[in-house]
Amino acid sequence: MENKDVIFGINGPVVTVKNSRTFSMMEMVYVGKERLVGEVIKITDKATTIQVYEETTGLKPGDEVVGTGAPMNVTLGPGIMDNIFDGIERPLKEIEAITKGAFISRGAAVSPLDENKKWDVHITVKKGDKVTGGDIYATLPETRIIEHKVMVPPNLSGEIVKVNKDGKYSINETVAVLKDSEGKTHDLTLCQKWPIRTPRPVRQKLPADVPLITGQRVIDTLLPISKGGTAAVPGGFGAGKTMTQHQLAKWCDADIIVYVGCGERGNEMSQVLQEFGELIDPKSGRPMTDRTVLIANTSNMPVAAREASIYTGITLAEYYRDMGYHCAIMADSTSRWAEALREISGRLEEMPAEEGFPAYLPSRLSEFYERAARVENLNGTEGSVTVIGAVSPQGADFSEPVTQNTKRFTRCFWALDKALAYARHYPAINWMTSYSEYFTDLDPWFEKNLGREFIEYRSKINAILQEENKLMEIVKLIGADVLPDDQKLIIETARVIRVGFLQQNAFHKDDTYVPLEKQQLMMKTILHLHEVAQELITRNIPISRITSLGLFDKLTKMKYDIPNDKPEMFKDYEKEIDEALNSTLTAEFN
Repeated sequence: MENKDVIFGINGPVVTVKNSRTFSMMEMVYVGKERLVGEVIKITDKATTIQVYEETTGLKPGDEVVGTGAPMNVTLGPGIMDNIFDGIERPLKEIEAITKGAFISRGAAVSPLDENKKWDVHITVKKGDKVTGGDIYATLPETRIIEHKVMVPPNLSGEIVKVNKDGKYSINETVAVLKDSEGKTHDLTLCQKWPIRTPRPVRQKLPADVPLITGQRVIDTLLPISKGGTAAVPGGFGAGKTMTQHQLAKWCDADIIVYVGCGERGNEMSQVLQEFGELIDPKSGRPMTDRTVLIANTSNMPVAAREASIYTGITLAEYYRDMGYHCAIMADSTSRWAEALREISGRLEEMPAEEGFPAYLPSRLSEFYERAARVENLNGTEGSVTVIGAVSPQGADFSEPVTQNTKRFTRCFWALDKALAYARHYPAINWMTSYSEYFTDLDPWFEKNLGREFIEYRSKINAILQEENKLMEIVKLIGADVLPDDQKLIIETARVIRVGFLQQNAFHKDDTYVPLEKQQLMMKTILHLHEVAQELITRNIPISRITSLGLFDKLTKMKYDIPNDKPEMFKDYEKEIDEALNSTLTAEFN
């Protein structure tokens, strides 16, 4: 009788099998009668340890464990877009239809992608063609926005020996046959599998010298990020992390959005689904869901699957990157993912490090963020994966391990401030505690596309905000009245920058997304008022006379009063500033 591998012990999501020589490290396995999905995470001569990605209630010693012989992987092919998966790529809509309810049944054996749907396939290779990994051999319209390009798996190369005609095919039907150098033939279908913990190969990484345009002024102007860059969005409860990521997902100029809800509240994921379903993509006029994939692993779902969800998300993003698309992945939140690591580490009785997190927390974070890049793909196209990870430090304490280690591996740090959020200043990114390390890389692009003035305006705006920060320390102690007029002007201009420029209204049609050209003109107009007012102050005109003209208040509202498609109106504002201040000067000396 054949010896079966059976469960010896169960500790939450951690299952042990005794005296087994069957499994290999990181192998995907099926556990128990319900064939729960698991992964081998530790092997000794006495026991094999498995983390189970589903609820282990009902498992008992003696239940069988069956190996698959392959690592934990995802299925890549048409049908990913406009879909919602759990942390291990099970389609939640399909599971809901099968279980006839909102709760996922354990061991739900559902194919990640629809195996019956027929796709309208155009085959782009012919018999005799030599192909290598990454080459495109078929295309099909996945949604009305996204053309899906079917690629040779990265580890395959050879000659096409058979090609089928264009037509309707399901994902598992053969569209071409490839013969490799050893004479073996491989059926090329519309899908392939890829292990989630292994980055997909590329030809070369490219410099981070093209910005990801978000339409959010505080980001594009003061704290820019590149395509293929990394950013952390840390903030306490209620600081607006999810809201900020929603805005970025809706408006950034990435072709594909992968939104990973990792351990977040279920109602937030419901809101994402509802909002994205209603939002029209400004580029195409189609629903936003046509270029979005959602991975929902909410706080009430199995904790081990939370750990897998961000790897699943970034693998899907890399797959579309390989087609030549620019992808952005929103991970909300990596703190919940780190907590899952901590819980499983505790059950494995590993030695805890700082605040109970495992000692390998930094290496796991780096594995994730290092997969972001702008690259030349194997097929010669250019694509990118930009990673924006939310961090939820307890009590908004940015010195805790997840935030500190995330800072080590990201080049943008958009620190959210609860005080700004409570004052309804959104995005609630604190410009004093945040930073971007992409200026040197991106400045040549800004100079080429917007002129040297953009960089100069940004430097001046930054200098005014820094100066205001210093002056406010004095004001708190002794009040604003004792300041000289030139310093009062700094505070007045900084107020216009904060309220009129950095603060943005997500519900206003012209302010929810602002093109770079308008951002530049807004900066130019604010600085023009500041410089002309400064000149008047040097001629002994009191600041009270200048502020009484109402120009500063008018500029705080220009974001609403000047539509995005009417940049010529800024000239009228500059003319009005010049006329009003000149008449003040004339009246003073007459």
